[in-house]
Amino acid sequence: MTTKEKCFKMLRRFLPLLLAMGLQQLLALVVNLVDNFMLGAYTETAMSGAALVNQIQFLLMQITLGVGMGAVVLGSQYWGKGKIEPIKKVISSAFKIAIVIGLAFTIVTAVFPRQILGLLTSDSIIIEEGMQYLSVMCWTYIIFAASAVLMYSLQSVEIAYVGTIMSACTICINIALNYTFIYGNFGAKEYGIKGAAFATVCSRIVELVIVLIFIFAVDKRLKMKIKDLFDFKTGYFKDYIMVALPMIISGALWGFSQAVQTAILGHMSSEAIGANSIAVAIFQIFAVWGFAGANACSVIIGRTVGEGDIKMVKPYSKTLQIFFLLLGVVLAILLFAFKGLIIGFYNITPETYELTNTFLIVLCVTIIGTCYEYPVMAGIIAGGGDTKYEAIVDNLFMWCFVIPMSALSAFVFAWPPIVTFIFLKSDQILKCIPNAIYCNSYKFIKDRTR
Repeated sequence: MTTKEKCFKMLRRFLPLLLAMGLQQLLALVVNLVDNFMLGAYTETAMSGAALVNQIQFLLMQITLGVGMGAVVLGSQYWGKGKIEPIKKVISSAFKIAIVIGLAFTIVTAVFPRQILGLLTSDSIIIEEGMQYLSVMCWTYIIFAASAVLMYSLQSVEIAYVGTIMSACTICINIALNYTFIYGNFGAKEYGIKGAAFATVCSRIVELVIVLIFIFAVDKRLKMKIKDLFDFKTGYFKDYIMVALPMIISGALWGFSQAVQTAILGHMSSEAIGANSIAVAIFQIFAVWGFAGANACSVIIGRTVGEGDIKMVKPYSKTLQIFFLLLGVVLAILLFAFKGLIIGFYNITPETYELTNTFLIVLCVTIIGTCYEYPVMAGIIAGGGDTKYEAIVDNLFMWCFVIPMSALSAFVFAWPPIVTFIFLKSDQILKCIPNAIYCNSYKFIKDRTR
């Protein structure tokens, strides 16, 4: 088989994974967008309060993504070797770490809700709304961490559709319960922002039940038992930590940086908070295909390394890089075409509307960079075995340039919110340069298996 034929064969494996993972992440985002949209139709302060709390959820998501992707990188290399038992040990390690992280988030947010939200905004009205939401949402964190990491771990053996099923069920439940509890329909009490949180709790429980049923009763690849998940033998724990720790640290710092970004905009004006929450929510619906691409190609590259077919990593990575650049251009065009229509669904002030539209124009440019730099860094490079690179590059750009410049723009020079927003998103373009150089040097290829 020629190299060209192998690349086409690789794409035939990659595209179904991308589709399944993209749909799963898209539906998961739509769940958050439903909260955002339905609360936005309720009151703008309720929407902004939920947006603040969602920064905590985003931080947890980034950390659990690191936990889960550590399992994907190591597990997919063992999958390439055809070894199942080590994958079970890796998943067990990731699951236990996820439980600890989720429990920590629950305790801290339950005990210090006002202090945490006060770091994100100085608007007392929005803080009060956020506290109502967080008082219920804090109990979802341990459930979410467990189900998310298990779902990510299954991707290591190229099982992605279960996440799509999870998210499809979640969105149906969330819409129905939001309509019931936010507005007080079907004889229920009108809970407002707390009603959205009640709906999310129910959705998260259903997600966990679905993934557990799949793992223990449906899956025929891993054939895991309950004892496998709670196995406390540490045979592969150190191996997993060596791969996952850089990704967990990177995810934590990245999630924390997003909260800092929200705080920077949040201390400027309430319009900036609302515009940022809407613009980012809309952006993520389109950019999700770039994020899913990173997951999918990490499995493909990891499996290739595990199979020992190292010479094919180079043509595979070149093919995927071209694909991601084209994907970014297409998504930029679609985002620009539909941004006005989507914003129109929100019940917001004219000032917030205009600021949201301006933010989205900036994101139409940066999405091209996002769809290239992130899949290259978190997909090709991390999948090849080098998980430290992402942690270093991501945080150098974020903490040495993006955060300082945006803080100076907002608090020292008092530049308009759009200038600050450009600084906040500039790394999505800037990181393309080092990522392209390092990816095409092929120094990232490392077999992490025993």
